[in-house]
Amino acid sequence: MRIRQSFAWLLGAFLLVVSGIAVAQDANQDRTLIVNGQSANVPVIQVNGRSYVDLEALARAANGSLSFSGNMIALTLPGPPANANTTSPNTTSASASAAAPASNPGFSQAFLQAGIEQMSTVREWHAALAAAIQNGTPVAANWLLPYRNQAATNLRLASVAIQTNSDRQAFQLLTNEFQNMAKLADKYIAARANLTYISPNALQNDDLNQRIVTCGHSLGSMAASGQFVDDGSCS
Repeated sequence: MRIRQSFAWLLGAFLLVVSGIAVAQDANQDRTLIVNGQSANVPVIQVNGRSYVDLEALARAANGSLSFSGNMIALTLPGPPANANTTSPNTTSASASAAAPASNPGFSQAFLQAGIEQMSTVREWHAALAAAIQNGTPVAANWLLPYRNQAATNLRLASVAIQTNSDRQAFQLLTNEFQNMAKLADKYIAARANLTYISPNALQNDDLNQRIVTCGHSLGSMAASGQFVDDGSCS
């Protein structure tokens, strides 16, 4: 795992408000964490009046999962059991609502993981190209090809993981990002082949490069939230 458990403590602010989790407030007493109505053996600490938990321990206790990509962490928690009891006076209507399919189910776990892997590969591809340009290293197709091939493979894996409408919509954006990255790499490979001078700062003024970077940020935000939101960055 790329990020060790100790780093998870630094991300406690991400879990300051999580529905269905209750933490005792007395800093001088042992605390019991309640996850979806069940007691869980999850370490809890309190700093400056705020409670923090270990992300990995929380994911295990809630039968969820963590996905890591660079400096991005995606926490996926399952929904409540279908037969969960409720004390609401509107039991009948609540049960009917729970039985109805969600209008926006978000990303499936399989697609989310495949998408994160694809974004990570494209980012490595982009970083390799950027490093070559900034250092004045000849941009050659042969050493960029492994990044391109891996990104193409990951894109295919993401396509077979599609389960929800959000998956399908996000896959199109992943495809756009892949195609734009391929165009960017081909552009500088061709410039080198034609002996065209490439400024070390060329990417800073390249509109296509800026679109790729902006799209990557947008895809990262979607992965973190688990919901598809098209802000036009990846068109």
